[in-house]
Amino acid sequence: MKVARLLGFLVVAFVAAPFAHADGGPVNMVFTGVNGVNDGHFYVSPYTGTMNGQDVVLFCDDIANEVTFNQAWPANVTNLGTALSTPNGFSDTRYGGLLNSGTLYQEAAWLTTQFASNQGDYVNLQYALWNLMNPGGAPTNSDEQNWLTLAGLNYSSIDPSSFSIVTNIAPVYATGQVQEFIVNTPEPGVLALLLCGLLLIAVVLQRGVRATA
Repeated sequence: MKVARLLGFLVVAFVAAPFAHADGGPVNMVFTGVNGVNDGHFYVSPYTGTMNGQDVVLFCDDIANEVTFNQAWPANVTNLGTALSTPNGFSDTRYGGLLNSGTLYQEAAWLTTQFASNQGDYVNLQYALWNLMNPGGAPTNSDEQNWLTLAGLNYSSIDPSSFSIVTNIAPVYATGQVQEFIVNTPEPGVLALLLCGLLLIAVVLQRGVRATA
């Protein structure tokens, strides 16, 4: 029974985790740290934070605003996949009013996937993220431009539903607020498979306990 109860607790944890990442809000955000890499002026992504108390990795697409260590703020969470398929789906985001904002956010999401395999190029990846939404807002160079080109060519390879945009609650202004971030969120299908697997393990173990009792 103890094993079954433990698995039951894990199931609850898996179910609860994505709720903090779902559309809507507000959620309670806290900015907790940086990775240590900077361009001489600013620390660059990926950053760390919490969303309703759960750890998240944050990628900044917004150079026009600021955030400080341990800053807490309420934010709306916009799932990228949902926003793309919903009229005015980007209304809670900072850059939803830009021309081709859906494409820009998909390019931003693709760029966030490149940090893990290009740890020596964090600065240029960050410049690319910043310049997507604020052209000229960050320094430009050939490497940063190469990332922008690659993002334009490859953004359709991502699953938009795996990403969300974290924006301070409305009213949303261009400046004077908390920076906006992209976060990777669990896919509903993957979470469902994990849940089914955990339930199956719980059933099998429970039968084993009864058989040996």
